[in-house]
Order: sequence, then C-alpha cells, then structure tokens
Amino acid sequence: MRRFSPLLILVALLVGALCGRCAFPGPRSEPQSLTTRPPVVIPEYLQPAEKRTIEIFDRASRSVVFINASETRELFWDIQEIPRGSGTGFMWDKAGHIVTNYHVVQPVLNRRGGKIQVLLADRTSWDAKVIGAEIDKDLAVLEIEAPSSRLEPITIGESEGLLVGQQVLAIGNPFGLDQTLTTGVVSALGREMQALSGRKIRDVIQTDAAINPGNSGGPLLDSAGRLIGVNSAILTPTGANAGIGFAVPVDIVKRVVPQLIKYGAVRWPGLGVQAMRASGIEGVVVGKVTPGGAAEKAGIRGATMDRRGGVVIGDVILQVGGKRVKNLNELLDVLEGFQVGEEVEIVYYRDREERMTRVQLGEVEREK
Repeated sequence: MRRFSPLLILVALLVGALCGRCAFPGPRSEPQSLTTRPPVVIPEYLQPAEKRTIEIFDRASRSVVFINASETRELFWDIQEIPRGSGTGFMWDKAGHIVTNYHVVQPVLNRRGGKIQVLLADRTSWDAKVIGAEIDKDLAVLEIEAPSSRLEPITIGESEGLLVGQQVLAIGNPFGLDQTLTTGVVSALGREMQALSGRKIRDVIQTDAAINPGNSGGPLLDSAGRLIGVNSAILTPTGANAGIGFAVPVDIVKRVVPQLIKYGAVRWPGLGVQAMRASGIEGVVVGKVTPGGAAEKAGIRGATMDRRGGVVIGDVILQVGGKRVKNLNELLDVLEGFQVGEEVEIVYYRDREERMTRVQLGEVEREK
C-alpha cells in the first residue's frame, strides 16, 4: 500500500473542498430591487448644480435599460447567436413596457431566430418581445415579464414650450458602455429627421449633449429629470458625436406609445384619399377616394375621365381644421393632431371656387 505524506493529504482535501463549492454553489444574494436601492450619497463640497445633476441621474438611470438584439443560427453542428445591434430604452410603466427606437429592433423584426434581451439597471437580464412598432416615428415598444418591484417608470414631461438654451441630460449605452450620462442644451427646435420609411419626423429636438451609436432609444431629460425626447440620431461625417444630436419629441411619443401598447400599431386618422401629382397646383389634389371612407361620405370627389379619355382632376384640399396644407406631407402632419372619429372642417377647391364641408375622420393605414 502506497503511503502519502500529510502535506499531500492536506492539499487533496483543500482541492476537494474547492471543487465541491464549484459544483454546489451556496446561496447567492439577489440583485437589489430598484425601489429599495438607497439614493446616492452626495458630498457636501459639490456645487448645487452638480448635486442636482447627480440626483437626476441617480433617479432616472433606474428607468434606463440596455437592449441587445441578436439572431440565433445553426452553423453546421453548432448553434450561435449573431449580434445584430444594441441600443437603449426606458421603462414606460409598471407593466413591463419599454420604449426604444424602431431602428434599434428593426434588424430582428420578423426575422426567424431573432432575439431581444434587456438588461435592467439592477443588472438582471430579461427576454423581450416587440409588441408594437411605428417606422414613421422611429418608435417601438418592447415587453418583459419582470416583477414590478424591478420596474421604475421614467417621469414623463412635455416638449411643447421648450426653449433653445434649456439644459438637457441624455442617458444611454454608447458603444456598449451602459449607464452613460452626457449633458448639454437644447440647440434648436423644429428640426426634421427622416425615418427609415422615408417620411419626415417633424418638430425634432436638436441638442449638443453627446449622443453616439448605442444611445439610440435612450431618454433626453430636462433639468427636472422629466422625459422630453427619445434620442434617435446624430449628424456626423465620422459616425461619432459631432455635437449635433436629434431626439423625437415626447409629445409625439405620448401619442404613439399608448396605441402601440393597446393595438400593436398606430390608428392613424385619415380622410380615405389617394393624392395625385398635378404641377402648378398648391394643395392636395385628390386622385381617388376610398369607397365608404370619410372623404366619400363628405362628398369629396376624386379624378375622373372625360369623354375623350382625358383626366379631369378631382377636388383640391386646401385646409384641414383651419390649417393650410400645400402638399400630402403637410396634410399628414395636420391629420396627426386629430383622433379617429373626430370631426374636422375641410376647405377644398372645385369648379373654380372654394367650398367647405365637415368630415368625420376614419382609421386608415396611411394616406398615399
């Protein structure tokens, strides 16, 4: 029988103990609930403005999440997850709804094997599903099944009444670096930004708060810590921050998100018309009206053919709800300010004279 020295026996016992701990880990403490996380301790020597910024970040960052989109593929005998993009989002309510940009989740939308994971501020990870998306406004809503104690909805503000020069704060995950804060001011208002659909998003907020790839979908906050916009794009020749960032205003977000949650899509109010091009005419020339639609019920006419086979243009819509419209895009922008079922006054041109009628707006996909 082979003899072992006491030292070797001791080493073997230690290794066995360590392996036992690896195979059967002891109880681990759960991540701390966001609602019970103590506020950050702020040193007294800091300036009041610094203290205020720290307080806003500490409170708002609990609502900000990291979003990772990937695709699962079978490669020979191996299954791999292929990254498709990442971005930022924020908690909308206690029901687990998260708001982000459409373009953050677009790479895996309707893609077989597409997967979205959300990392909360308490470092817990959750599978998410897209319950609604609106490409024209670059917005999407995700849903996770997490306990309400881990969900901290962001404070909603308003974008109407913003002034150039106001302080703003942006929280996001630029280049995958989560929970990053940048500050700046409202640089300009009323900008336009092109969505992936090609349509213009109006009244966009411009800011010099640093926004980089990965910040998309994150919140833009005012000096009270309220949401005023969703960071969406940057204007840069290099792909990195150049001091010009754009955010979808929260007033648009407040119109779109509740509908995405309730219906999975936006119920656009419309007239039920198709516009046609006609050079030299200022207004929306009606080419076709949807049978049984709002416009047809109100007596609006589309284009017709004369006896010789020529095209006789239809009515020309000049005003909607008291607002002048010069083209189809302006008509769509005006209609977005109303609700499905609301009655509006329409001024149109027919037979060399202006006429007026009232239309009860119907639900449409989008006017074309």
